[in-house]
Amino acid sequence: MRQTLIIATLCLLVAACSQKTDKTLEHSGNAVYYWRTVFTLDSTECAFLQQHNVTRIYCRYFDVVLPPRSTASAQPMPNATLHFDTKTPDSIEIVPTVFIMENCMRTTTDSLASRIVRRIVQMNETNDVSNVHEIQIDCDYTARSREAYYHFLQEVRDEAKRRGLALSTTIRLHQLSMPAPPADYGVLMLYNTGDPERFNERNPILDFRDVQPYLRHLKSYSLPLAAAYPVFIWQRTLHGVNIEHVADTADVMLTKRAVEAERDDLRRLILTYHLEKENINRYTPEHYEAIYHH
Repeated sequence: MRQTLIIATLCLLVAACSQKTDKTLEHSGNAVYYWRTVFTLDSTECAFLQQHNVTRIYCRYFDVVLPPRSTASAQPMPNATLHFDTKTPDSIEIVPTVFIMENCMRTTTDSLASRIVRRIVQMNETNDVSNVHEIQIDCDYTARSREAYYHFLQEVRDEAKRRGLALSTTIRLHQLSMPAPPADYGVLMLYNTGDPERFNERNPILDFRDVQPYLRHLKSYSLPLAAAYPVFIWQRTLHGVNIEHVADTADVMLTKRAVEAERDDLRRLILTYHLEKENINRYTPEHYEAIYHH
């Protein structure tokens, strides 16, 4: 009888822990990236968040770069830290996001994970950002830097877990052919898919022809995925001529239908990159509703 009670109690504890983990890792709804150096929301942006039921802002806190003229022993350092001009909305979850230059993974990363997580926590405390349950690391890692990045990411995950935080990471299309990184889920970046040097042939922000070859990797990719779509403008000057690129709405929707046909979880959490008045006004509310449709 006593043994039965012990087993039953253990089962309840395991079930409770599993439910807690599932709740922590649950990701669904509408979200945006915030990729500026000053956090402030105007009336247009606030109205957008409300109109499209945005529940989460993935907010770039700082970049991690190598110092100029760095040596082999140079330590990665923070750059372009976000300044909070206004308080973040209490009703919206903030996901502190850190962009790391890929070359940082080719140097020693000792203590880098703990320094990053500690800096995020300090920024949250200093700026009264309380609705935080997760952090995200963004890095365009390659086959060359993958092993070092995954080791670093595991250290970040361990540091975050000690503080009750989940960890997500960005996934670019070319990274789908690699083993999945140690994170709770990934955000599949469905933008900047093309070669900027071939802008006369294809839109470098998003062209479905550049996405299509990677679709075959989606079903077997072992990490849960969310999807991020472009709503920004990309400008460059070539031979004295200003050239602008904007994601074509037809390509965005074609890509959305194609990836969701391969993986149902890509319908659950949908992001747009990035929140800014000009980007909001560039597309119709109906286009945003179509992107956010689950």
